[in-house]
Amino acid sequence: MAEAQNSPVGSTTAGAIAVAAESTVATRMSAPPSQDVADFPVPHGREEEWRFTPLERLRGLHDGTAVATGGVKVDVQAPEGVTVETVGRDDARLGRAGTPVDRVAAQAYCAFEQAGVVTVPKETVLTEPIRIAVHGEGGTAYGHQVIELGAFAEAIVVIDHTGDAVLAANVEYVLGDGAQLTVVSVQDWDDKAVHVAQHNALVGRDASFKSVVVTFGGDLVRLHPRVAYAGPGGEAELFGLYFTEAGQHQEHRLLVDHNVPHCKSNVVYKGALQGQDAHAVWIGDVLIEASAEGTDTYEMNRNLVLTDGARVDSVPNLEIETGEIVGAGHASATGRFDDEQLFYLMARGIPQEEARRLVVRGFFAELVQQIGVPDIEARLLAKIEEELEASAA
Repeated sequence: MAEAQNSPVGSTTAGAIAVAAESTVATRMSAPPSQDVADFPVPHGREEEWRFTPLERLRGLHDGTAVATGGVKVDVQAPEGVTVETVGRDDARLGRAGTPVDRVAAQAYCAFEQAGVVTVPKETVLTEPIRIAVHGEGGTAYGHQVIELGAFAEAIVVIDHTGDAVLAANVEYVLGDGAQLTVVSVQDWDDKAVHVAQHNALVGRDASFKSVVVTFGGDLVRLHPRVAYAGPGGEAELFGLYFTEAGQHQEHRLLVDHNVPHCKSNVVYKGALQGQDAHAVWIGDVLIEASAEGTDTYEMNRNLVLTDGARVDSVPNLEIETGEIVGAGHASATGRFDDEQLFYLMARGIPQEEARRLVVRGFFAELVQQIGVPDIEARLLAKIEEELEASAA
């Protein structure tokens, strides 16, 4: 597996300047963030943030021609003590975690009629996950969801996307000081679905945020997770798993904005691709601002290409504005099966197809174990097995 990697950078000014010079990335979007769709020009595919996306498959989400027809049903199941509300556009809790940074996110913000707000009170420790089922029933929809944890609260949230829809949405995660939140977002759409969403997380002082994004279904899925910090001591872990089939476009664009001192982040996304015109895109942006001394960050993307005809675009970006950091680095690797691994397994009597399955299971096992919800873990392992069985057929 060919790998491009930047070595971790220590706390020396010279090292930081070297990485910044190598990266020369535009971690900021071409237009300033805004909640107003009119502030963003209609993309044409030549823009940096849109150059990998097949705009004609967005079904009008990008140019204002997609009219909402109410094709998504949302059901929330929450343990006792959790507040679940449906609120109007004027609710003061909306928009605190972040602002739309592209036209589709702004369109979603302008077009939704009601938002869901899930609140976990301070110092509440949940022993069961909050489950949010988003089921497409055909048609186009715009959505907005806020999940807020009070100080020192702990929760796991599972957001499960199924069915058929054309959906643009914004999702906000607001963590109070010392809070711990794990979010598992599963995209298991039907074959023709389109899903474009911006996920904004605001991590409080000494709070811990873990995001696990799992993408299987859909014709086109384009997700934009973003993290910023509200105080020092915050930690963010962003994990992702995607399995891209023939004709699918799956795009994950991340930004971790280290905007305050002494925070940590770790990003690991892994994907497997098979089939003609399977296309996966991973953009990983990490910005360490001048004020963010003591930052410790690393990001990695690995892709396993199972068949001919599949394509991966993987771009890790690191921009550093201060030399006073603990460490920073990034890596990207894309390739086919490791022949040595297959030979090792086959030499011990394991048939070739079973050996291939074992390699892929091992490739994803690290990320599946991060979920922490047994029934979701079992379901995803079964889904991976189903995809591998289809490739062997």
